[in-house]
Amino acid sequence: MKGLFLVEPVVALYAFSSFLIYPLVQQYVYRRLWQDLTNTTYPISDNTSRCAENNSSNHSSYHEAMQKQASLFSLYTELFSTIPSLVVTLMLVAYSDRGGRKIAIIMPLFGTLIYTLAFLAVSYFELNIYLLIGSSLLSSLFGGLGTFLGGCFAYIADLCKDDRQKTLRMAGLDMMIGLLSGVASIATGYFLRAAGFNWPFLTSALCQCVIILYAIFILEETVNKVPTDAIILDGTPQRSATKQMLYGVYQMFTGASRRCKTVLLLLILIFTSFSFAYVGGISLMTLYELNEPLCWTEILIGYGSALSTTVFLISFVGVSVFTYCGVPQLLIILMGILSVICGMLLVAFAKTTLIMFLVRVPMLLSIMPFPVLRSMMSKIISKSEQGALFAGLSFLESLTSNVSGAIFNSVYASTVSWFPGFIFLLSAGLCAIPLSLLGVVSLIGVDVAKEDKVPAEQDPVEDENDNSSLLR
Repeated sequence: MKGLFLVEPVVALYAFSSFLIYPLVQQYVYRRLWQDLTNTTYPISDNTSRCAENNSSNHSSYHEAMQKQASLFSLYTELFSTIPSLVVTLMLVAYSDRGGRKIAIIMPLFGTLIYTLAFLAVSYFELNIYLLIGSSLLSSLFGGLGTFLGGCFAYIADLCKDDRQKTLRMAGLDMMIGLLSGVASIATGYFLRAAGFNWPFLTSALCQCVIILYAIFILEETVNKVPTDAIILDGTPQRSATKQMLYGVYQMFTGASRRCKTVLLLLILIFTSFSFAYVGGISLMTLYELNEPLCWTEILIGYGSALSTTVFLISFVGVSVFTYCGVPQLLIILMGILSVICGMLLVAFAKTTLIMFLVRVPMLLSIMPFPVLRSMMSKIISKSEQGALFAGLSFLESLTSNVSGAIFNSVYASTVSWFPGFIFLLSAGLCAIPLSLLGVVSLIGVDVAKEDKVPAEQDPVEDENDNSSLLR
């Protein structure tokens, strides 16, 4: 049976299975910590807010204690899983230039399946929740979300012939994440209310099994041979993953002019600084909604998560329309950053359910910078360096996500007692860094022509690693 060159179904089902349980993770930890601290059952209400029936000072102190303990639990999870995930991400995605993209896609799927099954076991048998930290560490040895997305974006880069197609298809991957995660987020609240935690975890695990089977047996490989520009090291043509990674990153910067290297470095800094600010703030939305005065139920959290994920769809439409109309890419990035700033500022002062839903509207364009920046960086380098580029981007994205999660959770634990919204003001303020760097790039210019590459790089790389025939 002939395979398919469609990675979109993998991304779509992965997003659905992940967001089916992602909103549940913090809620499950929150409820278990509540039971351990208060020796009472977690209050479940059909009202729009659990605070309506519990206004005592003792109840408020419980909520404050839960907020601190839950944020610290997330901090420990991030710390224990960060380093293994980063190392595996860098190794696997860089190795995919030689060993194929599928290894960087499939390995994280097994890690996610292990993590989901561990959650199912802890929930079903009511085991100690701190076992989840160990399962997070184990799953990180297979790579993480950064590894998976790095492999998928490199896969797309192999297939696309021109820059416009690459930008739209990468934005399409982000849209897939938004659509399916939105559906999963809406279903999660009702699923939890009707069946508890066990069934969503089991359903997610079954979906991940389907994804693994598709990725192994149906998804075709795009890299079928070693690029001919691979330099033989130590007298052997087969380099280790470490040497492949180091040489790929080295070649990206040494095989280009100073202007090209400067633009590439600035784009990477914009990508990482914006990811740090955005992910750090968005990761605490659920905890903020569980806290007073909102005290959202699982149904409201599901709707809130679904509304948040619509930014992927709107951002894809925005990228498509703006690209079609010829809007400069730097302006598209600027609109996305301003969207995040406006949204975070409003979240910081949201005190009612209606306002908390409305603050999602200014953030509808917040995902636009990511696919545009990936496409711009991919255009600068050659085809044989795509894996090295996306390995570096995935590494930096995972690093900033984990570090920002750890920092933002610790700051939130320290500030939740006097101003819970401070963390979102911090997120908005940090967006000034990518804005400043974007101004520098606009002054330098982003039209880095192929002639900027040094002659040493102008060998038959494109022909040897050309995958255009795969689309026939």
